[in-house]
Amino acid sequence: MEETQETVLWTPSPASVIQTHMSLFADSFLSALGQPPANDYSTLHFLSLAHADRFWRHVWNYCDVPGDQGDVAFISGTRMIDARWFPLGRMNLAEALLRPSDLDTDENAGSLAILAYDEASEEIRMTRRELFEQVAAVAGFLKRNGIQAGDRVAAVLPNVPEAVIAMLATAAIGAVWSSCSPEFGDDAVVDRFGQINPRVLITAERTTYNHKLVEPAKKVGQILPRLPSVELVVTVGSAAYDNSQIDCITWREALAEPPLTDWEQFPFAHPLCIVYSSGTTGAPKCIVHGTGGTVLQHVKEHRLHCNLIDGDCLFYYTTTGWMMWNWLVSGLASNATIVLYDGSPFANGPQTLLHIAEKSGVTHFGAGARYYAALEKHDLDPKQFLSTNKLRCLLSTGSPLLPSNFDWLYSAFGDQLTVASISGGTDILSCFVLGNPNMSVRRGKIQCKGLGMDVQIWNDLGQRVLNTPGELVCVAPFPCMPIGFWNDPANEKYLKAYFSRFENVWCHGDWAEENERGEFVIYGRSDATLNPGGVRIGTAEIYQQLEAFPEVLESIATVLRQDGDEQIVLFLRLVDTVTGNQDLAERIRMRLKSRCSPRHVPRYIGYAPDLPRTVSGKLSEIAVRSAICGEVLGNAGALANPDSLRFFQSWKPTDSY
Repeated sequence: MEETQETVLWTPSPASVIQTHMSLFADSFLSALGQPPANDYSTLHFLSLAHADRFWRHVWNYCDVPGDQGDVAFISGTRMIDARWFPLGRMNLAEALLRPSDLDTDENAGSLAILAYDEASEEIRMTRRELFEQVAAVAGFLKRNGIQAGDRVAAVLPNVPEAVIAMLATAAIGAVWSSCSPEFGDDAVVDRFGQINPRVLITAERTTYNHKLVEPAKKVGQILPRLPSVELVVTVGSAAYDNSQIDCITWREALAEPPLTDWEQFPFAHPLCIVYSSGTTGAPKCIVHGTGGTVLQHVKEHRLHCNLIDGDCLFYYTTTGWMMWNWLVSGLASNATIVLYDGSPFANGPQTLLHIAEKSGVTHFGAGARYYAALEKHDLDPKQFLSTNKLRCLLSTGSPLLPSNFDWLYSAFGDQLTVASISGGTDILSCFVLGNPNMSVRRGKIQCKGLGMDVQIWNDLGQRVLNTPGELVCVAPFPCMPIGFWNDPANEKYLKAYFSRFENVWCHGDWAEENERGEFVIYGRSDATLNPGGVRIGTAEIYQQLEAFPEVLESIATVLRQDGDEQIVLFLRLVDTVTGNQDLAERIRMRLKSRCSPRHVPRYIGYAPDLPRTVSGKLSEIAVRSAICGEVLGNAGALANPDSLRFFQSWKPTDSY
């Protein structure tokens, strides 16, 4: 669609722009460089790349991150992965997020760090001093039990305060954190933790999801024999796990230990956490992220790109198995209150999360794009449940936020806030492209590339392109690159994952487009793009048109290899009151042909009872493609609902419309 002024959905007021962290940072950074003030983001972004060492040092200073920067900010290498940031720098993540030196005053100590809710609407309030004291106690407990820097602490926990405390306590002593959420099956847990040999396993006795009891502690008996490295089990609940072969205690007992008093600082690139690829094409890759790069990237994104200020309230609907949980917890470093929710986002109706946002005074509300699409289909008015006078920013990620979603969000929540679609991933534990409080929001567009991130779109020849879909790449090193993959000493898996497409250039695996203003559209994963007749089509182009059909709850577009070509197959999951038929299929085909092109029209349209999704909640186009093509899925345990594959494994083209 041709860009016009009518596509502008929101523009910040000049008065608000002057006061944002983005503007204040730009003024101080350009002044430090001896540059004149600049009102355009492109100049600031260019200088953040041209003076990368000074930029990241300025981020550290501006955001007042505790730690020692050292004398050197950056050492380049012959390859991107050889670059080193702050090689003499030192930091402790728990100290960076909790700022114990600020707890001397009653005002800082008494400010809220965490607000937590569950499906029963019970509220837990935790001040910064209370959080610090519990982190220190658990850190002291771990250290007295012989856990050392570099040891792994694994957790199967819901999104509750204990998970935050355990993660920060692990980081406080230099151990390495890794977590799965309770809905992970036994195989999915072992596929992840079995690769990293954890010494400690932390689990919850019970939780609920959609008001159904979930008992993660019962997994322990099934997975412990497959995790022989575990020496200690801690249960959040009333009873410890019963095993005479290893130490087993309750969370309450761990909290009763004397607190850690020696907060050691660790090298900038010290391993902080291990997160995992989705694992649908094989064993999940164990991605190791470093402390300093994670902290600097997160405070940059929170402070500058989200304009998170002291006393703000940050909520993201996430589980401990998704990288957005790490991103949410880092909000503590910006003196924000973080809001946790354990349960289904629709447990008490479509207004569930809106009630929580209203009760907690959320200023920044985040969720996956699928949540907003589902909210729209429930046909409710968010303003009936959530006063938007405090809300300043709606964040969306996980899948592309379609143009029609932008329209609905501004219609439903009002036009006085920023809708920030953000995109990055587990691979960098953060974002490549995201929002900007100083820029207009245009329909269907991600506002900008992140400061310090040299993001471009390349064609198959390795040439940069504008206004043309291509591969999203990053052509210069950045601090939040993984420090490596676990059990990959020669970086073979690491190089294959990101640098095999283009030499010495990070290729992220997203099919995307950039325009002349530096705005972006993400069309989907490159390995899931459609290629009928040799023309690549992003699946988001099809999903965008399906938003016009209220009968369609969700969908997956994939391809069937047939007669030497790829035929598009579209599977639809419909609302409960609708039955799939030929008429609906033809109306969809007509819209795709007229609004997109004849190449976008599916050869086959099928109606599925359920669609496979990963344990982090993302629909798996690759799983469907493998199933209908008769290929063996590398790791069905990575799916939250593997039984859904049976429909696709038995599906035939004759079963479609």
